[in-house]
Amino acid sequence: MAGSETAMVKKTQCNESVLISNLRRFRDKYITDARRRLDQTATTEMTDGKTPLGSLGSLPVDLQFLIMTLLSPPDLCRLGATSSYWQVMVRDPLLWRYFLLRDMPHWPSIDHVTMPQLKDLKASLFDREEDTDEMQLDPQQDLMAEYLRGCPACRQRLQPPQQLYKVVTSLLLSYVMSAEPRYAMFGPGMEQLDVSIVCRLMHSPVMLPVVETTQRQINGIGSGISYMYKNQHKFNILTLYSTNRAERERARVEHLSVPSKLFILEGTDQSGRPIYTPTPQVQEVCHIVNGFIYVANAEQGEGELQRARMQAVLGHARDWSDRPLLVLSCVSREDPDLSSLGTRTSCVDMAQRLGLPLLPNPWMVQDTVAESLSGFLDGISWLLHYSGVRL
Repeated sequence: MAGSETAMVKKTQCNESVLISNLRRFRDKYITDARRRLDQTATTEMTDGKTPLGSLGSLPVDLQFLIMTLLSPPDLCRLGATSSYWQVMVRDPLLWRYFLLRDMPHWPSIDHVTMPQLKDLKASLFDREEDTDEMQLDPQQDLMAEYLRGCPACRQRLQPPQQLYKVVTSLLLSYVMSAEPRYAMFGPGMEQLDVSIVCRLMHSPVMLPVVETTQRQINGIGSGISYMYKNQHKFNILTLYSTNRAERERARVEHLSVPSKLFILEGTDQSGRPIYTPTPQVQEVCHIVNGFIYVANAEQGEGELQRARMQAVLGHARDWSDRPLLVLSCVSREDPDLSSLGTRTSCVDMAQRLGLPLLPNPWMVQDTVAESLSGFLDGISWLLHYSGVRL
């Protein structure tokens, strides 16, 4: 544990040293023009009767940048509103690339709307032209907008008001839906973690009351359980297990790999990736559900195999591009070391590993803890909303 903490501290110090080094390069190349713009802006604002930039504006440009990295993004936005000079300075992509690298691993959720559209963010703080040592900021990316759209603390304030036709459509859907929405839940996080999220759901009446337990098995692969969300909205979850309980327990304890009963391996594609087809029973379930819940194991991450299986299930649903997909990035228990030491897969990394940005479906990744069900209701709220339920 001590070694991991030391590695994390060294990694943070390395990121800061890289940032400062690039700030100095930025200063060396652009300091003359920036200082000229600063003097012109200050002169113009004083001539127009506006308040001058003050002591912060009189500092060297590299120190201004270093101070801005210590501010929070909302404070930076407020600083940008004070003058035309700071409006330009706070939008510098170097600052927001630094904030994205620092904060993205700690975002508790991300979805198809708020996922940052980034080009090789972690490669370097600057893009370089081929065969030259000249540093070039990427003019095609507004990293400030990407951060504000993706950060959970900022996205709610920036969310545009719902358009009238969407409000009417949502209202009509709430009346048209006569049956409770049904969701197929599957994934390695249901079977590999020390704490069963399904068992916790069934024994948490205060958070999510169980309304009805369907005794009939769906062709031997799972059963349906109905829950009540906020004592108003009833929904059903069909749990799809790849093995029986005894096989799951043995595989978890002995770290064995057991063949899944949900999929048939058809071969590999040209790049060597596995190609799966859901079994007829699973295909039957895919045809009747309103959406999907994929429980990912955030303690181990996801690979090509899980990505191929998840997309195989989605591809066999009718009108599958309209079915919402909720990915629960799940760990067994609350453990601050998982997030501080970087051993828990972040929501953004989980979305990338599963190839979610390439899907036509509406999707969301939500950090979840199986023991406390932390984050689960947030995910269910999103899922019901995208299924046409008026919350």
